[in-house]
Amino acid sequence: MDTHRRLRTPALFLLLLLVVDAAAVAEAKLKQLSHPTTAAGVLRVFFHDCFVSGCDASVLVAPSSFARSERDATQSRSLPGDAFEAVTRAKTALELECPGVVACADVLAIAAPPDAELPLANSTVARLIAMFAAKGFTAQELVALSGAHTLGFAHCSEFADLIFRRTKGGGAAAPPHDPTMNPSYAKGLQDACRNYQRDPTIAVFNDVMTPGKFDNMYFVNLQRGLGLLSTDQALWTDPRTRPIVQRYAANQTAFFADFARTIVKLGVQGVRMGRDGEVRRRCDMFNGNPAPLGP
Repeated sequence: MDTHRRLRTPALFLLLLLVVDAAAVAEAKLKQLSHPTTAAGVLRVFFHDCFVSGCDASVLVAPSSFARSERDATQSRSLPGDAFEAVTRAKTALELECPGVVACADVLAIAAPPDAELPLANSTVARLIAMFAAKGFTAQELVALSGAHTLGFAHCSEFADLIFRRTKGGGAAAPPHDPTMNPSYAKGLQDACRNYQRDPTIAVFNDVMTPGKFDNMYFVNLQRGLGLLSTDQALWTDPRTRPIVQRYAANQTAFFADFARTIVKLGVQGVRMGRDGEVRRRCDMFNGNPAPLGP
């Protein structure tokens, strides 16, 4: 696993500034404008890495013919390739200038503004609160981290059961969509996902209003019935999390402050120091002979 936090954060930022030249920064900005899902992808990879077994960059290790990896997990198969590419490019630039100094786990943390125990798209709020509490996070921190869904997208298969309701057991016809959804929004999703079973790559933005901007619109959307996933809209309907959603919808500054604090807290989960790990030369493989991650 990857040794973490060998440099203090200010020093790491300085090193990145020295290594990554202005042309590379300009190229990265253009990529974000043309590929607005990259930032969301890196955030998602960062969450998958840290929430499961601590921030050790193990999710970056690619599977091989003789070793499985966390990428084989069902919930990791849809992790976006451009997120892995962003980390790889940053790590390559750092290794050329300062070999063996900056860990992949640190690169992944900086890049982020076997099946594991991760939240599912249809998890209940009670289940989410319990899962996050087990990692030391409060309900407020759960809602703050959920605000990352202001960026990125979800495949139709993750919410199809909300927009394509079917009659069961010959009884009365079920509502055409989940009743907590805005009807116009549900109709638009039905149109967009009509052929998702034939084309499983069809996806829609998490935030229908400002999909390429990190803001508090995710929480405003929940108040309007515009939550995409079951876990999203449930934050509004559950009395334990509804007041937090209301606060963030009304106060973007409060959301930004809480999100920043919570993402830093997530980034120090289960860190490995010194001999507990290694600084990998390549983030997608171990330095020595890779050992299988599980049976």
